[in-house]
Amino acid sequence: MRYAMGTTPDHEIVRSIEPVVLQSEHVLFHPEAVKDAADRLEEQEDFPGLSWKHPCHFFDGGEETARWILVLDVLNHCFWPSPGQKTWTVIHGGRRWSGYWGLAASLNRAMERRTPVTRASWLASLEEEDLRRVFAGEGDIPLFPERLRNLREAGRILEERWGGDFVNLIEEASKSALKLVRLVVESFPGFRDQALYRGYKVNFLKRAQLLVWDLYCAFEGKSFGEFHDLEALTAFADYKLPQVLRELGVLSYDSPLAARVDRREELQPGSHEEVEIRALTLWAVEAIKEELLQRGRNLMSAQIDRGLWNLGQRDAYRRRPYHRCRTTYY
Repeated sequence: MRYAMGTTPDHEIVRSIEPVVLQSEHVLFHPEAVKDAADRLEEQEDFPGLSWKHPCHFFDGGEETARWILVLDVLNHCFWPSPGQKTWTVIHGGRRWSGYWGLAASLNRAMERRTPVTRASWLASLEEEDLRRVFAGEGDIPLFPERLRNLREAGRILEERWGGDFVNLIEEASKSALKLVRLVVESFPGFRDQALYRGYKVNFLKRAQLLVWDLYCAFEGKSFGEFHDLEALTAFADYKLPQVLRELGVLSYDSPLAARVDRREELQPGSHEEVEIRALTLWAVEAIKEELLQRGRNLMSAQIDRGLWNLGQRDAYRRRPYHRCRTTYY
C-alpha cells in the first residue's frame, strides 16, 4: 500500500525507510488519524519541552558533560525486565528511578562518587565488577554483557582514533548534526543501528541521533550543542513511540502481530515485523510534523518525538504493551 505525504524530507534515513513503508504487511499507517494526534500533542502544556534540567542528568556546563552524554547514549537501550524478573531500579537523591532515568541516575551517582566513567582509558579496560558498582540497585540491568562490551569498545576507539576524548569528535563535525551522526556511526560499531528489509538497507541510527539531540538540549544550542542542521534529525525509533502512536490510531498492527505484542512476546531484531514498526513510526512522525507545519508550527521531528514520549508516560497511552525486542539499538 502506498502512503503519500505532501513533502518527504531529502534525508537518508527517511529515504531508507520508504521501501518498508511501501511494502509493509504487518503495520499500517492511518493518515486520517494524524490531525487528532497533532491535537493531542498541542494540548501538552510544555510541548515541545526541550529542557535538560532533571535531577538525574549531569551537567557541569563544559567538556565533562559532553563526555558524560556519550557514555549515557552508549548505554541507552532496552530497560524492560524479562517475565518474572524485577525491574532494575536505582536510588539517587532519595528517590527510586528505573528505565532511562535509572541509567542517568546511576551515571550521575558515579560522577558524584568520582568514578571516572567519562575517561576513555578507564572505559577501555573496564572491569565487570566496576560496572556492576555503577549500576548497583534493585534487580539487574538487562543486557549487562552487551553494555560492558560497548563501553569497552567506546573507550578503545576514543583512544585509538580520537585522542582519548569525545570532544575531539564533536569538533571534527564542525557544528553539523548529520556529520556528527555519521562520525559516531563510522567510529563506533555499537551505534550502527541498521537493518535489511527485502534486500533494502534501512537506517534508523536511533542512539547516534539521540546523542546529537542530547548535546543540543544539554547545552541549549550553544557550545558543544550548537548545530546548523539539527532539523535534519528524524525521530528516535524506539518502543515507546509506536505504543503511543498505536493508542492514537496513527498506527495499527495486523492481527497476528497485535496478538504477539499484546502477549508481550519478543520480536526478533531485524524481523519484518520489528523493522516495519520502527519504520512506520518514523514515517508517522514526519506526517505529524507536516500537519503541525500546516498549522504554522515549524517543529523538528525530535521535538515531536519528545512530545509523543511524554504522552507515553501517561497511563492512558499504556493500555496495551509496547513491542518487546531485545536489542542494543533502542
